[in-house]
Amino acid sequence: MLKKKIKEIVVGSNNDGKIKEIRDLLPKYYNITSPKDYGLKSPKENGNTFLENSLIKAKYFSKKTKKVCIADDSGLEVELLNNQPGIYSARWGGKKGDFNLAISKVYNKLSRLDKNWKSKKIKARFICALTIYGIKKKPIQSLGIVVGRISKKKIGNKGFGYDPIFIPENKKQTFGQMNQKTKFRNDHRSKAFRKIKKFL
Repeated sequence: MLKKKIKEIVVGSNNDGKIKEIRDLLPKYYNITSPKDYGLKSPKENGNTFLENSLIKAKYFSKKTKKVCIADDSGLEVELLNNQPGIYSARWGGKKGDFNLAISKVYNKLSRLDKNWKSKKIKARFICALTIYGIKKKPIQSLGIVVGRISKKKIGNKGFGYDPIFIPENKKQTFGQMNQKTKFRNDHRSKAFRKIKKFL
């Protein structure tokens, strides 16, 4: 019954890369919109975890649009950097969200800590928290985690964000090199989505 009632889902992000990936994961019978379609800017993300920030966005955009909203908060954690950038992953790109700048920041921090880091396996993980707000009385949330390592250099122009420097465990390619089908089999966003897709 729910699927018939709900015709539109708002993807609670102003990040074009995220909007595209979530749109591709969602069932095709929904009309998928984004905050830009409503002239909405993103709320202040002042949570302490990915799940908290995901909820902030989903609730905000759902209340503003009076529609069901699915929102993502995701990021990269690098073990050697005490799990930075973490929830500040996007903010490392500055006001313009420049991920080339963010990636440079990761490499610069690694070099300052260990000049020989490129000859070692630098453990990292991608985390994605998803929240669906507006279907049930309580928000529906899930977490997807992929472990891997940091690439010695930026490789690949697919995907977005930190994809060109993250190599998932047991793989040789970065997310930036993988086609969408391969990435969706392995990435954190797809893992999180598989846990909550039954509600959609």
